[in-house]
Amino acid sequence: MAFAAFSKLLLLSLSVSLFASRCVFAGNDLIHDDHHFSIVGYGSHDLSSIDRLIRLFESWVERHGKIYHNIEEKLHRFEVFRDNLDHIDETNKKVQNYWLGLNEFSDMTHDEFKKKYLGLNAELPKTGKALEFSYKDVQFEALPKSVDWRKKGAVTPVKNQGNCGSCWAFSTVASVEGINQIVTGNLTSLSEQELIDCDNTYNNGCNGGLMDYAFQYIMGNNGLHKEDDYPYLMEEGTCDNKKDVNEAITIDGYHDVPANDDASLVKALAHQPVSVAIEASSRDFQFYSGGVFDGHCGTALDHGVAAVGYGSTKGSDYIIVKNSWGSKWGEKGFIRMKRNTGKPEGMCGINKMASYPTKNK
Repeated sequence: MAFAAFSKLLLLSLSVSLFASRCVFAGNDLIHDDHHFSIVGYGSHDLSSIDRLIRLFESWVERHGKIYHNIEEKLHRFEVFRDNLDHIDETNKKVQNYWLGLNEFSDMTHDEFKKKYLGLNAELPKTGKALEFSYKDVQFEALPKSVDWRKKGAVTPVKNQGNCGSCWAFSTVASVEGINQIVTGNLTSLSEQELIDCDNTYNNGCNGGLMDYAFQYIMGNNGLHKEDDYPYLMEEGTCDNKKDVNEAITIDGYHDVPANDDASLVKALAHQPVSVAIEASSRDFQFYSGGVFDGHCGTALDHGVAAVGYGSTKGSDYIIVKNSWGSKWGEKGFIRMKRNTGKPEGMCGINKMASYPTKNK
């Protein structure tokens, strides 16, 4: 009875005028003009009562353009939102080097999130042959202390894979875009959709794949088309080889970075963006908002991303990683992941399965 009564109260509260919640939210932004609030998307005052929590939820719904079909669905999503907010707040009280915040995924359970946004299939058998690691003779001590390929113009704006497990395609494309810019001087956004639709010998579209297979596809099909010529759909489509479009970006080979070797990954990354795989199924990853991530995660690889630089802050070394969950996630779509963890596989397994394409001209 008590739970039923509480549910009725929530239903009533959530049905209150959205205009009122907008006014309150605007007021909160003015009253609580502190750095912490702006980063994580909530303040301690929002947790002080159910009314304030509902107002926070309503303002979050408006900010992210969420639409619920009925009040029962909205109540369910509010309960998920509240549970996620509890996790975010409790984690932020414990960790020091990174922080979590509300984002567009805050009304999704963790299981829902994992099913929709992870898509690496690390269990696929390896085929083809990667070339020998080309940076093995580079002296680690001679490398720059930091590299950021975003500042060098070799990284396109963050993209959004949406509800499609196509992370492997975005990881592949990011490293190909990078080496193409380094060699030609032209930063060209390339088509993940072509890989999803056409690279199906081993890869499986929105149901997962591997970056090495995608490199093989690009090499065997005279390159990859521009995103403008083959735009992203957030779903699997019918393969279109675009024979009427002459221009495609080619690569000449690909190399696997020696597994579980931090120095080798940094050697490669000093020269170009690198496709990497990580385990991104920890709950903290869903709500990562900033800082150098050194939280709990395993090494069961389930997500393809691109390493686009490295550096250090306050004595903590990190890898800069470009994700494919849109620019509202993390640090404008990127995450800094701790380096030198003392474990060969690296943070979340980032050293386990890295590879990069080569281009001669």
